[in-house]
Amino acid sequence: MPLPAFKAYDIRGRVPEELNEDLARKIGKALSARLGDGPVVLGHDVRLTSQGLQDALAAGLRGEGREVIDIGLCGTEEVYFQTDHLGAAGGVMVTASHNPMDYNGMKLVKQQARPISSDTGLFAISDAVAADTAAAQAPRAGQVERHDKSAYIAHLLSYVDVATLKPLKLVVNAGNGGAGAIVDLLAPHLPLEFVRICHEPDGSFPNGIPNPLLPENRAATADAVRAHGADFGIAWDGDFDRCFFFD
Repeated sequence: MPLPAFKAYDIRGRVPEELNEDLARKIGKALSARLGDGPVVLGHDVRLTSQGLQDALAAGLRGEGREVIDIGLCGTEEVYFQTDHLGAAGGVMVTASHNPMDYNGMKLVKQQARPISSDTGLFAISDAVAADTAAAQAPRAGQVERHDKSAYIAHLLSYVDVATLKPLKLVVNAGNGGAGAIVDLLAPHLPLEFVRICHEPDGSFPNGIPNPLLPENRAATADAVRAHGADFGIAWDGDFDRCFFFD
């Protein structure tokens, strides 16, 4: 049986009962043993426990001599993009997406950002973690490299012909998650007026868990679209791999 936090497609559980830094370190060790040569891309969402879990994950990887590319606070799709773009051996996004406050999790991919799920090695990682009783070791050769977002922004812009865009007014609701930073980097390249709400990243989620798929979480964006006479509205979840549109 897999450990409680290991699900069919990702790792997800209550912190610290089901997922904690010691477990994260062991996940890093087990993952490294199952990847090909090359660095591993790591990123995290805004949750208050995410940085600590990523640091522990990095320690496990580095303890096996694995190099780490740290892209910091980001979205899930950023980890997937950078894993492929940089030719990395794999990647991990530390996130619980739209789950409750006391949860966190991880989404794992291997080379070319191919998902690691229950039928492609995730439960084998669980077995290795469960069997790992060794104490933490000091990192060996593995180094940490930090990476910026310029290639990801260029990638996003490649999907549109900016010259053909109309000068629309958009309400954007990041839900105090990570999407706001990407909006700010895209904005100078787009002929759009942005009305930003719940924009600053804040892992305490002062405006509620960022899950725009719940009807009760849509009012703020809908109200802002009406109040500002906007053409369109977008609300994201915490790791901005899903969104809800408002017209």
